[in-house]
This record gives sequence, structure tokens and C-alpha cells, in this order.
Amino acid sequence: MDKRPFFTFLVFLAISTALWLLIKLSEDYTTQTTFRVALQDVPAEKWVDTPEQTVNFSMNVDGFHTLKNNMIRESKRIVDISLNEVPYRHEKDHTYSFSSQYVAEQIADRIDISASDIIMNDAKVYFVMEPLQSKVVPINLRSAIKPARQHNVYGIPILDPPSVTIYGSANVLDTLKSVSTMTLTKNNVDEGFSEIIELDLLDGAIKSNTTAVKVSVDVVKFTETSVKVPITLPKSPKLRLFPEEATVKCLVAIKDYASMTPENFRVEIDKDQLKALQPLLDVKLTEWPQHIQVLETTPEKVEYIIIQ
Repeated sequence: MDKRPFFTFLVFLAISTALWLLIKLSEDYTTQTTFRVALQDVPAEKWVDTPEQTVNFSMNVDGFHTLKNNMIRESKRIVDISLNEVPYRHEKDHTYSFSSQYVAEQIADRIDISASDIIMNDAKVYFVMEPLQSKVVPINLRSAIKPARQHNVYGIPILDPPSVTIYGSANVLDTLKSVSTMTLTKNNVDEGFSEIIELDLLDGAIKSNTTAVKVSVDVVKFTETSVKVPITLPKSPKLRLFPEEATVKCLVAIKDYASMTPENFRVEIDKDQLKALQPLLDVKLTEWPQHIQVLETTPEKVEYIIIQ
């Protein structure tokens, strides 16, 4: 049996179907559809109760673009509107609005059509935006800095700014005494550095116009040294200590090494133990230079006699 007429028929059927489909897709169609609008860049001192809402519109486009629009999944039918870029106006109380034409332009870009082909059902998009409570808190640096061998952090890292105004609900702000940075991690550091680091805004539970701070850390070369410090005696009663001085072992920046003297330190005994006539008294280091790292103070206890 000769099958050529049958295959010829199928070829012409496919060609005619394709031509029919091409003609149909080239025609214009008016369809009603929806998109979701997500408000972005809300001012830090305010909050929006419904940052995402649905808008309805019709569009008059050819079948190709109608098909393209229908193929967008529901989860992807969303456009972002930045309140930094869209002029919005105050209506009344806490209600604001902006022209829905801005939404039409965003949707048109998504579907690759002209904004004039889109007719929004409503002329404006309305939203409610209310003020948040505010509070000024210090910034706490969260860090994991590991200096290189024979180096150490010198002094306290400097934060710029050192404090920040945060916004949020009253029950959240009442519990916050400070705001931390994200963790600053540095390894094998052998010199000072500055870095911009983000603030931890608790996954959006708080807001701030300042979202990052500059951290300046001084890292210098350190050396180990020991200083013998006379133990300070109380005015009364008169005592004789054994031994009479303590040894403070510490790490000191090389640039400060020459200035390290016993006068920079103060070592005292535990006066409460003395009143209780304990046989041994604890030794406490109570004063030391700001930029050193104390390793140990010896001895930990001393013997004594009371001089009549």
C-alpha cells in the first residue's frame, strides 16, 4: 500500500495548522488578569501593614504576549515598587497612595509590551503606613579577629558611628540595650585595618536608616614582659608581707615597651580576708595600662604579719 498520500496529507495539515495558529496569535486580545505589588524601601521610621497587595488590570495585546503572560507562574506574578523611586502622597490619617501607572510600567517590562497596552482597574494604589517608635542605642562589635603570631589588637576597635537610631514596636525596643554588628572575621592579621560591616537588624524586627558601620581596628606587634610591682599596703593595721611585691606578666605593644614601669600598675591585698584574719591573703591586680594584655599575676596569695 502506498503511504505517500497519507504523509503528504499530514504535512499539509501541519502547515495549515501552523499558519492558522500564527494568524490567531497575531490577532489582538483583551484579557483581565492580576499581579501582586510588593512595596520596597519603606522609610526606616515607618512600617506598612500590608507590604504586598494584588492589583487588577486588563491588557490589549497580540496572542503571543497574551500567551507569555499566561505562562508566568502565580508565584512569579509580582513586581517590586520602591518608595524611594515612586512619588507617593499622603491621603488622610496613615493612608498614602501612588499612581497605578508606575505598576503598569513594571508589569509592561515583565511581559515585554508597552505600558500603554495596560489599563489598570484603579487609578491609584493605596497603602497604610504608620510611624514606628524610635530609640538610640550603642553599637556592639561582634568579632572573631585572630592576629598573626606576636601581634595583637591594640586598644578598643573604633566604630563610626558608635550609636544608631533604631525603629520598631515598643515591645521589641524595650528589650534592646544595644545593636550588634554582623560578625567581623579576620585571620592572621598583622596590621591595622578598616572595614564596613552590616548591622544585625534581627531579620527585620527593627529598622534603621544606618544599616552598616565603619570599624577601625589597630593591630600592632606585641612582646611579652614582666614587671615587679610593690604590693600596696593598707593604712591600718601595719603589715609586713611575704613577699612584698608581685610579678605581673603581660603582653605589651613594642611601641609602649619603654614606658612600662611599676607605677603603671597597682596590686592590692584582699582587705576582707585581712579583717577575718585569714592566714593567707589573695593578691589582686586592680590597675594596669589600657593597651596591655595581662597574662598572670604571681603570687596569687601572700603571707603576712601584723606589726604592733
